[in-house]
Amino acid sequence: MASALTISPPRRAASESAAADLPLAVGPAMTSASDIHNRLSRMPHILTIVSPRDLTTPQIAAFTQLGGHSVYELGPDAADIRFAEAPVWDEVAQLATEHGFDFAIHDEADVREKKFLQADMDSTIIEQECLDELADLAGVGAEVAAVTERAMRGELDFEAALNERVARLEGLPVTACEDVLRERLTLSPGARTLIASMNARGAKTVLVSGGFEIFVREIARLCGFQAHHANLLEISGDRLTGRVLRPILGREAKADILNREVTALGLSHAETMALGDGANDLGMIEASGLGIAYKAKPVTAAAADAAINHTGLHAALYFQGIRAEEFIA
Repeated sequence: MASALTISPPRRAASESAAADLPLAVGPAMTSASDIHNRLSRMPHILTIVSPRDLTTPQIAAFTQLGGHSVYELGPDAADIRFAEAPVWDEVAQLATEHGFDFAIHDEADVREKKFLQADMDSTIIEQECLDELADLAGVGAEVAAVTERAMRGELDFEAALNERVARLEGLPVTACEDVLRERLTLSPGARTLIASMNARGAKTVLVSGGFEIFVREIARLCGFQAHHANLLEISGDRLTGRVLRPILGREAKADILNREVTALGLSHAETMALGDGANDLGMIEASGLGIAYKAKPVTAAAADAAINHTGLHAALYFQGIRAEEFIA
């Protein structure tokens, strides 16, 4: 959902969660996917809206007119609106586009508050792509950024694109990485609040990246992530060799990490949340209970349950029903 115009309905088919939410058919009778969808749609739902500014009464009223019957304030900029039946996704998306809001729609039976958060780093927890910043220092910024864009859109194989871009950095001093860390990287709005709040509520938080350990380790420390995973740049002496050490962490590895954490923590996937922006985040977004696309490429947005395009990462707390007064700044 790179823009609100590309917002898609939730990617999780109704039939995937029906077993947990609905009684099984008895005897030879079969329940069709359309029957399940109709029954799920008639269950109580919650629409969470998040604004970049304080919400006004007319703005809330516009959403309740879609069929909402009660409003619960989460903060000055966010609210839950309850519906007897699921609101029409396209109608909500259109209204959210007009107001510049982010939103999520939940079945009331969903596990709302998550116990595990896994997040991508580049263009998600931070506002930049570290590899592009390194390439800029090496004088090949435009070329590398073009490959990055295509890879994140899913147009190129991630590993091949990573190797191609890193090869352009051969001979770059390792001190360039320190320069990027010190001078070029900024946290996305709400990043620290999201992680601190999740940690305080007993959730495990993990930063995963197809980027590099030298950056990911420091960003994980700054935000308070409990664990991190990343790729390693090969270094000879005090310079980059232009190669990435194997194995390469990409789309499948990100999903594998989430699945291992679920098993180790004794959780269900419904209790997990994943945040990302690019095609290599698809695996973990699809595997999680709440997959959130953050200012994402269209292919990623289409696979997610919700998107954050207009506000900050703190919106992921509101999506879980957590009130602003409970946030840890």
